Amino acid sequence: MEIHDHLPSLRRSNARFAEAAAAGVLAHGWAARVPGCPDWSLADLVWHLAEVQRFWAWVVRTRAQDLSGYERPDRHPDDELLGYAAARSAELEAALAEADPAERVWTWARQKDVAFVLRRQAQEAAVHTVDVEQVLGDVRPIPADLGLDGLDEWLDVMVPAALPDGPPPDAHPVVLHAVDADAERTLFAGSRPFPVATLTGNAGDLLLAVWRRVPLDVLTVDGDGLQAAAMIASIHLE
Repeated sequence: MEIHDHLPSLRRSNARFAEAAAAGVLAHGWAARVPGCPDWSLADLVWHLAEVQRFWAWVVRTRAQDLSGYERPDRHPDDELLGYAAARSAELEAALAEADPAERVWTWARQKDVAFVLRRQAQEAAVHTVDVEQVLGDVRPIPADLGLDGLDEWLDVMVPAALPDGPPPDAHPVVLHAVDADAERTLFAGSRPFPVATLTGNAGDLLLAVWRRVPLDVLTVDGDGLQAAAMIASIHLE
């Protein structure tokens, strides 16, 4: 997936998120639980994505080099959340559309440019769109290119962020085979001579599995599934 693909992907996810959230509220109410994030209600999920998108829109719009000027918003009432979230999505999309991906901005990662924000927000919206679709009971497949890009980001950015000192002593490789993208990726590559398991499925399902949105039994598991699940569970992200 190329850098110019991230903003269109973000727009599509934002539109689907808004559609599914509105339908979810009508069908189940704001208190409905989110299967992929059991501690969250539907209201919590919508507020979370709106708050995240507001923050990154501010970073990009102001070309922030630190967080000293950012003010966190007060939580909005549930009956205002859909409108507020839609406005924040539009704000983020506009800020990213007007920025050069190479421009330097603050991020929590080593990569400190707008390109990082583009990719991270495309992936953030994609996963949270599945979260709201699970509430609604209408989960749509993640495109192969977006799923594979998400796996690459998870391995290249999220895993090192969660494990800054490297793999844990008990690490074993886990191969991720994305059949729809004709690609393989490996968690903890080189930690042992042989992988403990190979997980095979569509790239989107693999992405949801490593983000612990779906169980491994949605994939084909060749090897020790329990050990593979333990390796994935070792990646703790806030």
